[in-house]
Amino acid sequence: MNDAGQPVVYIVACGAPPTREVAKLVDIAMNDGWDACVITSPAGQQFIDANAIATKTGHAVRSEYKQPGTPDVLPPADAIIVAPATCNTMAKWATGISDTLALGLLVEAVGKHLPVVCMPFSNRAQLSFPAIRTAMKNLGEWGVTLLGAEVYTPHEPGTGGKYIHLFPWESAWGALLSHPWLGRKGE
Repeated sequence: MNDAGQPVVYIVACGAPPTREVAKLVDIAMNDGWDACVITSPAGQQFIDANAIATKTGHAVRSEYKQPGTPDVLPPADAIIVAPATCNTMAKWATGISDTLALGLLVEAVGKHLPVVCMPFSNRAQLSFPAIRTAMKNLGEWGVTLLGAEVYTPHEPGTGGKYIHLFPWESAWGALLSHPWLGRKGE
């Protein structure tokens, strides 16, 4: 909870075309009374207008670890949505790599038993790669809710930009609200 008593959701946006529209998820969360904070992967940073999002949320968009000894500018998360998630992020996350702020928060979230929803955006070929399928399976076994073809059919390689408008932001939010760990922080 933030200082005003609102639950806090971290929205982790990766380097994929739908990140251009991450403000849609921010609006959904804020309209439901949540405090929304956006964190991007380094590649995700290029897809957003960080100033516009910071103005909307009241929080700086973070993509890098803070300096040692400096206070955190974001309230602690009660839940996390990774949308859009790339195969790169899911593969690193599932192996515990924390070389970016986004990954560090995701690895820690699993250990804290925070409710986490992951909504991939990648092409069919990448999502079919055995190591990615294993990463997704492991994340699911560790409590992460993974949304897949039931809400978004993976596109063919080289066509992702044509499907940004179909990205199911509402499905990611709905999955978070029905996550079995919501309200059981740290158990």
